[in-house]
Amino acid sequence: MRQALERLTERVRACRICVEEPHGRPLPHEPRPVLQPSSTARILLAGQAPGTKVHVSGMPFTDASGDRLRNWLGVSAQEFYDTEKFAIVPMGFCFPGQDAKGGDLPPRRECAPAWRSDLMALMPKIDLVLTIGGYAQAWHMGATRLPSLTETVRNWRAIWDGPSVSKVLPLPHPSWRNTGWLKKNPWFEMDLLPFLRSEIRYRIG
Repeated sequence: MRQALERLTERVRACRICVEEPHGRPLPHEPRPVLQPSSTARILLAGQAPGTKVHVSGMPFTDASGDRLRNWLGVSAQEFYDTEKFAIVPMGFCFPGQDAKGGDLPPRRECAPAWRSDLMALMPKIDLVLTIGGYAQAWHMGATRLPSLTETVRNWRAIWDGPSVSKVLPLPHPSWRNTGWLKKNPWFEMDLLPFLRSEIRYRIG
């Protein structure tokens, strides 16, 4: 299983679909897929897509969003990047570029259809999926996802108690752009985060 995942990961990191066979406009720069899959980790971080700093570093969440996310999880950077503890597989593997307002574009549409099912099949130990943002929630949560991100995250207890094989917790994106959302929804930090940290610690020791 480990060797099969390593081979698949090498293929993903060499992927150029968004340049050579794009859906719509091609990626405006050289692809640099960023992911941290694991055949042994119990926790999957299903994010959106790398930002500019991650595109440069080649490591997931090496930015302010990563700092906030690690705080949410209650883990150190050493724990976060330990592949025995966490798999990090975003919906889009490459930085998608920015829109006219300076915000990141949506994840590339090529990534998930080409790779995601095969990657998930080679990560059999995953029993907690953290869906970070609407794109990950759409793929991993199916009918349990509600019309808006706020409604979906607010419904986290019912989602947790649902019948899925792996437990799922929906999260907003930890971007600074969501600081206003956090202020408007204090229940997230008061109720969801303590529960999340407890479940993380239970799984990583």
